[in-house]
Amino acid sequence: MIKRAAIYLLIPIQLIFGQSHDEIQIANEYYQQGDLEKAKSIYEELAENPYNVQLIATNYLSVLKSLKEYDSAEKFLLKSIKTFSSNIQFKSSLASLYKESGATTKLDNYIKQLRKDSRSNSFQLSILGQYLANEQLYNEAILFFQDSREIRNNPTIHALELASIYRMVNNKSAMIEEYLNYASDSPNRLSYIKNLLQSFIKEDQELDELESTLIRKMQEDPEDTKFAELMLWVELQRKNFYGAFIQARAIDKRNDKPGDRSMDIGRIALENNAYEDSEEIFKYVAKQYSDGRNYQYARRLWMEAKERKIKNTFPIDPLEIRELANQYQVLYEELKPSQTSFQALRSKALLHAFYLDEINFSAQLLNQLIENPRAGIQLISQSKLDLGDIYLLKGEPWEATLLYSQVEKIYKSHELGYTAKLRNARLHYFTGNFALAKGHLDILKKNTTREISNDAISLGMLITDNTALDTTDAVMQEFANIELLIFQNKKIVANERLSKMLDDYNHHSITDEIFWLKSKLELESGNTDNAINYLDQILASYAYDILADDAAFKKAEIYDKQLNDVEQAKSLYQQFLIDYPGSMYVAEARKRFRRLRGDFVN
Repeated sequence: MIKRAAIYLLIPIQLIFGQSHDEIQIANEYYQQGDLEKAKSIYEELAENPYNVQLIATNYLSVLKSLKEYDSAEKFLLKSIKTFSSNIQFKSSLASLYKESGATTKLDNYIKQLRKDSRSNSFQLSILGQYLANEQLYNEAILFFQDSREIRNNPTIHALELASIYRMVNNKSAMIEEYLNYASDSPNRLSYIKNLLQSFIKEDQELDELESTLIRKMQEDPEDTKFAELMLWVELQRKNFYGAFIQARAIDKRNDKPGDRSMDIGRIALENNAYEDSEEIFKYVAKQYSDGRNYQYARRLWMEAKERKIKNTFPIDPLEIRELANQYQVLYEELKPSQTSFQALRSKALLHAFYLDEINFSAQLLNQLIENPRAGIQLISQSKLDLGDIYLLKGEPWEATLLYSQVEKIYKSHELGYTAKLRNARLHYFTGNFALAKGHLDILKKNTTREISNDAISLGMLITDNTALDTTDAVMQEFANIELLIFQNKKIVANERLSKMLDDYNHHSITDEIFWLKSKLELESGNTDNAINYLDQILASYAYDILADDAAFKKAEIYDKQLNDVEQAKSLYQQFLIDYPGSMYVAEARKRFRRLRGDFVN
């Protein structure tokens, strides 16, 4: 009998809930249809029942606000807060209502009371801060987070929440301060903070503000390397690699490291073509830590920075190449029989072959490496590829392909093997066996590294575009012969034959390729005006062909790197981004444009 009575008692309650649910649905439909008066009427009745309040609160408040019935909204919220005293959403909604209705005094008094009531509960203070921030009551949210911080006696808690709020109100200095507070708790947070700062700091002034704050932090705690790391990051954003090195050098000394962070900065500088800065950094590490683990690597990269600087200064000075080759010899003698010494000998051999026209001596050095098992199988294989190139220089293609094929066989599914296959494809191209070259290139287009794939696609398209419509391969063969001359460093003869091709085949599809090669040769000779002129001819006559974006990007690069004309380079990069949005150079062009504009990019 008792169980049956309980069931009877439940029926009216279920009916009530079912009826309320139906009415809520009707009210919501009126609300969604924009019939606010009808919706309000139903919501008012529903609000009398506490069971409905939390189900209708959001829509009901929206209706009352839309109708500017702020008094009714206030009464509803006050009653709801009294019934549901732990509901933070109702409390933050009331603060939001006061702000929206312009009741400034009520808002101030309410916030004061709310802070007072929550003073002993740090958790509630922080939750209220979050809810108020969600209501865009940012200044009020700050007060609650600061109260929570004070009660917990923790000056860095809520740092991320406060930083986010300060960012919303555009208080960059306070935002920076809070991000640094967050970083100060753990060195593991540095990368995360760098990413955040990267996203939010865009102007010189903001970076200066960060620098000033970091200097103050470093003065307050000179032993804390986290702020020095962030100062290093600031200098990298400015592309001030030497300034970053100064910070890295101090970090290395403080952490008793043999140039580890300095080496990092040197590599970044080298990747960004800051050859002089990278040279100075590696030189410092090699001299300062001559007994350290970084010595050999620093010596090798020091030489690499020198080499890249010399090779990218046009026209290239043969005396500097000679001196560089001598320095590689010194490095080899000093560090043999280490891998660094063998790499130095290989670099020396390539300089003698491709820049000093001392082919036989270069071959001797490479054979010396190939015959030395201590050089290691990978370096020996690289040297075999180099020796194959030497045979091409000497006009002995069969010897070259024998060496390429040996390496390809050893490293079938390795980058070195793909490189060997590409060399074989290039050899077949030089010797006029275009079908065989194309077969190799088709394989290399997929399942290889991006760089090798791009080279394979480029050469494959050159062959296809300039042989498909010809009954003979005579024009393509002449162009390949000229490219072989360039490879053999016979650039004056190559340039003359390119000029003759322009006269003989002025309307051939290969003309834009001729302009491209001539531009490259003129640039290497230091004739930037002539180089730009040939690029302009591509852009004028072949604006929709495959080399158009290459020409546009190279022109911008010449103004940027060779002529140091910032305004013209910036304008050309910007135009490039508009004209060639699908180009493979877009990411780099955007990066360079932003650098010239003064943005801070990685």
